[in-house]
Amino acid sequence: MKLFTRQRVLILSALLFSTASYAQNNTNAPLPYGAIPTERQLKWHETEMYCIIHFTPTTFQNKEWGYGDADPSIFNPTKFNALQIVGAAKSGGFKGIVYVAKHHDGFALWPTKTAAYNISESPWKAGKGDMVREFQLAAKQEGMKFGIYCSPWDRNNPNYGTPAYLDIYRNQLRELYSNYGDLFMSWHDGANGGDGYYGGKKEKRKVDQATYYDWLNTWAITRKLQPGASIFSDIGLDVRWVGNEKGMSPETSWSTIDLKGNGDRPAMPGFLDDSNLGSGTRNGKQWIPFEGDVSLRPGWFYHADQNDQVKTVEELFNIYCHSVGHGGALDLGLSPTPEGILYQKDVNTLAEFGKLLKQVFAHNLATEAKISASNIRKGPYGTNNLTDADRYSYWATDDNVHQASVQLDFKKPARFSMIQLRENIKLGQRIDSIGVDIFKNGHWTLLAQATSIGANRIIRLAHAETASKMRIRVYAPVSIALSEIGLYLEPAIKTTAKLKTGNEYNKTSWSVTGIAQSKIADAKKAIDNNDTTFFETKTNNHLDIDFGKQIDFSAVGYLPAQDKSAEGAIEKYELLISNDGKKWDVVAEGEFSNIKANPILQRISLTSKVSARYLRLSAKQTVSKENNFLRIAEIEVYR
Repeated sequence: MKLFTRQRVLILSALLFSTASYAQNNTNAPLPYGAIPTERQLKWHETEMYCIIHFTPTTFQNKEWGYGDADPSIFNPTKFNALQIVGAAKSGGFKGIVYVAKHHDGFALWPTKTAAYNISESPWKAGKGDMVREFQLAAKQEGMKFGIYCSPWDRNNPNYGTPAYLDIYRNQLRELYSNYGDLFMSWHDGANGGDGYYGGKKEKRKVDQATYYDWLNTWAITRKLQPGASIFSDIGLDVRWVGNEKGMSPETSWSTIDLKGNGDRPAMPGFLDDSNLGSGTRNGKQWIPFEGDVSLRPGWFYHADQNDQVKTVEELFNIYCHSVGHGGALDLGLSPTPEGILYQKDVNTLAEFGKLLKQVFAHNLATEAKISASNIRKGPYGTNNLTDADRYSYWATDDNVHQASVQLDFKKPARFSMIQLRENIKLGQRIDSIGVDIFKNGHWTLLAQATSIGANRIIRLAHAETASKMRIRVYAPVSIALSEIGLYLEPAIKTTAKLKTGNEYNKTSWSVTGIAQSKIADAKKAIDNNDTTFFETKTNNHLDIDFGKQIDFSAVGYLPAQDKSAEGAIEKYELLISNDGKKWDVVAEGEFSNIKANPILQRISLTSKVSARYLRLSAKQTVSKENNFLRIAEIEVYR
């Protein structure tokens, strides 16, 4: 009995020593610096990549944004397979999907009780289907996280723009957030009001973007029903938009930000100063990291004429390095065909991208190095933490050491082309900048520099380097807490050239007409085969082109100016043809949806082939505060 008691004392003493040791180390941990992420934001950071899926009646209309007037009878995907779509995303290394349960057209992809315009009115599964459920179950089967986007703008609902619609929208969120399991994302955007069907009224409705949705109270539904879901919008509570639909942030991109309202009004989705969405704010008051959203194709919805414009693996990896590799996340748009599956080229590209990611990160060359540091904080904060693949173990310096370096010495020279760094973001975004040197020809030579390390920072070198010694100099306003160092050698990526369709007419003999002689040279920039130049006018709302002879064509392409401003991009258009330049016939009219955020080549497909010598592209509405402000980078005409 005495022996047993003695054993208990020894065990208890050991436990007390261990606990005291842990407490001492924990006490010696650096204090958090500035804004820090919540638990849900940490889980979002760890997800890194997910896909958003756009599949609604708009797909069957070959449109980018549905007007809200599509007959539900057109929605009948005969080969629908959620597992094929979700499985393809998983093969690409993505860890979650966000399904668009309702887009701006207002068609609910679940049998909602809130509005008649929903999937139960379609012939798919005899009106008994639930596509949100199909994707939720597919995600669960594939071990993927699941999120939902329900558009606040509803171009079908007759109550849109009134207080009654807000109740409808909130009830839709309650249905979605109560019946489809745990969600990792509550996804929203800033699309607000405009032309719509609106129950047959066919009119334009404006809302006060800053107040109509009462976002803080609307998002309270997410917090109550899905407390683990990160809220995304152009400026969400947890995740912000990067400010473009190319998926890429600037070189410097902080996870902290100071929100800026517009004038004296508060910052709210659809109504804010978005000048710092990409860059964030150093020492910003809130931790709201960015999501880089981009579609695998030019548009968010499937269009058969974009089958040859699927992004290449090389393009995807570059986007990855400028989104995930800049401390944010990558949200890639997938676009099922009208049959309800992904086009095979999309599937193949995703699989090749996933294969590349595995190859790139298969072996961390830093694990082969002996790592030393100029300063190490007392406790479990040594350099061994830098290569243990743990985001939250870290090398730390003493409180009064704000500049320090780590050195990697290799037994044999290491060849690498990519450097990866992480901070322990549980302690905030502490590091201001870093410099990377290699020991070459008997002295240290600067190799790379970077700012805004945060959750993940990838530095791609212009070409592979070989070094036996490497040094990373770190600068911060407080003690350093660096979590990981990675050195990788990218495998050669097969470059796939992007080709034109082959159906474009040669433009060398074209001319512009109906414009002042002094403006002709400028107007020709719209047909000079140079995407970087553009025609700009504040006096005309159209451009007339003379082909020199009568030609047959079936489609026309319009590329807005490709600089950083969307000003002057055509939102609503009219396409006219003529054989004498005097009498004009309208052959198409419509809208270029989402062109402000995604200024890509827009294709106007005609209902049937036409024959004409003259073409007029007329802007009925542009992205502009001024009347008649129009900019055209290029016009294409297709046989």
